[in-house]
Amino acid sequence: MQRKNNLIVEKEPEKILSSLSLPADLRQLPVEKLPQVCDELRQTIITELADNPGHFASSLGVVELTVALHYVFNTPYDRIVWDVGHQACGHKILTGRREQFSSYRHLHGLRPFPSPEESEYDTFACGHASNSISAALGMAVAAHQHGETDRQVVAVIGDGSMSGGLAFEGLNNVSGTPNNLLIILNDNNMSIDRSVGGMKHYLHHLHTSKTYNDLRFRAAQKLTRWGLLNDNRRKKILRFNNSMKSLLTNQNNIFEGLDIRYFGPTDGHNVIELVDTLRSIKDMKGPKLLHLHTIKGKGFAAAEENPTVFHAPGKFDPQTGEQIKTDTGSLPLKYQDVFGKTLIELAKMNENIVGVTPAMPTGCSMSMMMKEMPDRAFDVGIAEGHAVTFSGGMAKEGLLPFCNIYSAFSQRAYDNIIHDVALYRLNVVFCLDRAGLVGEDGPTHHGAFDLAALRPIPHLTISSPMNEHELRHMMYTAQLPNQGPFVIRYPRGRGVMPQWKCQMEAIPVGKGRCLHEGTDAAILSLGPVGNTAAEAVQELETEGISVAHYDMRFLKPIDEEILDYVGRHFARIITIEDGVIRGGLGSAVLEYMADHDLHPRVKRLGLPDEFVEHGKPQELYHIVGIDKEGIKDAVKALTSHSSH
Repeated sequence: MQRKNNLIVEKEPEKILSSLSLPADLRQLPVEKLPQVCDELRQTIITELADNPGHFASSLGVVELTVALHYVFNTPYDRIVWDVGHQACGHKILTGRREQFSSYRHLHGLRPFPSPEESEYDTFACGHASNSISAALGMAVAAHQHGETDRQVVAVIGDGSMSGGLAFEGLNNVSGTPNNLLIILNDNNMSIDRSVGGMKHYLHHLHTSKTYNDLRFRAAQKLTRWGLLNDNRRKKILRFNNSMKSLLTNQNNIFEGLDIRYFGPTDGHNVIELVDTLRSIKDMKGPKLLHLHTIKGKGFAAAEENPTVFHAPGKFDPQTGEQIKTDTGSLPLKYQDVFGKTLIELAKMNENIVGVTPAMPTGCSMSMMMKEMPDRAFDVGIAEGHAVTFSGGMAKEGLLPFCNIYSAFSQRAYDNIIHDVALYRLNVVFCLDRAGLVGEDGPTHHGAFDLAALRPIPHLTISSPMNEHELRHMMYTAQLPNQGPFVIRYPRGRGVMPQWKCQMEAIPVGKGRCLHEGTDAAILSLGPVGNTAAEAVQELETEGISVAHYDMRFLKPIDEEILDYVGRHFARIITIEDGVIRGGLGSAVLEYMADHDLHPRVKRLGLPDEFVEHGKPQELYHIVGIDKEGIKDAVKALTSHSSH
């Protein structure tokens, strides 16, 4: 306390977080100081992300867990494997990046998710869900092979990731492989939207006795000291204990059924209790799971009340929680919203249409159909492979699923697309949202590979609309009878047409269109990048360079009439795509020219053979050369070169 104007007032505690450069500094503090560290860390996240948008609510929900982990474990020697980098803002701040945190998600700044290339504290890639248990088990086995008996490995899984199939595959292997892995289940009943499915309900009701666990732990310690408890006996006793507990509580525990010691559920926001718990279980032999209940958005009222909106809210007032929005009344809709509204129109016309999304109903606007037609739209959780095969099963019996998956996440369902849909020409419409460069979420989220990956698969139709009207036409075409598997890929963000509504019409499958006649060169574009190409063509015209422009619309089947025409009438061709150039549109054009003994000079523009970093979309388009200036420069270089 201190005296001010003859009044005794509480003295504000000195700030702690600013004095902590690394977790080693954190570990020097007395445990009773940790709640203050948590308060300061939470306030730092709120202040920084209010003006520098990023993944917000998930990081607030694990503040106490983040502090406790770095306090108890000897990081970076001990490994913490995060599942889904949405949770890791506090982790970045505590591990030497506090001063750089204002550059979070900016071009050349801190990456959107933990990355081993950025920090030794970031142990593994975590842009996509459900991989932490498998990766951590691999690290635990490697530590054992190297004789590093003191190295601890912790997997932190949550935000709905436990619904992913890979998590279950990892759990199954954990139970059958010698290891001392600690799995922490951050159970906040959420992914981005509310978690769904049986695992959600199971975790909600799961419980165990703290007294029982304390008693069992102390007994195990004594038996080990007396030499009466080896690994083989431990497994037998564990199975017996689990059976007795299931009998007495009338409850089966899936984790203990897999011979994984289970602790919890416990309060994930009591940092001192978390420290005590982690210290008491960290040295136990064998795999173990600590189940925490947390609140997504903890400590910020607006985020607690609406965690879906505050998953990634954009800019907001850090005092009131009010989102800061610009007037978008006259701007075009987002492509995802055009998709959502159009799907409802089509579903009213075609009673066989159903919607499927793996945990992205709000992000892909499937939520619109879920609200209006709840019995015809399905959120299957973070389970992309299941989403595809589930769609295939419905299609086999006469329904027409529109399966909406972010392009980057569709990579996780590649075999399902081939084996469970394409092989038998099942009528499934794959709507790949966030195709191409997505911006600040970076390389784990760029939809870079779908065109090249899907093009070799037989029976697929692969399309990409240049604008909102084309998207509607393609969706209408895809739902016509016997189209087979039909891919429509479109980007993140807003379209180009304020008047997005139009009368939907069928498009001839495999047919492109000529947008502009020209003589000096021909541009072949696919998808919305064609709008940028059209602007470049108009400006080149004023500079005396005449360029023909074709919107190909379809990568497969590709319009061979256009290819034959431009191959015979133009000596210079530029292909443009918002995807990797190895295997995509440019490769298809080169293959056609080679197969038909045509020899124009072809310049391919697209994403390079490397992972593109994070940044604003226009910054990234400029870097890879598919913005307007990059296209103009490519045309000028090609026509200049050929004129010599």
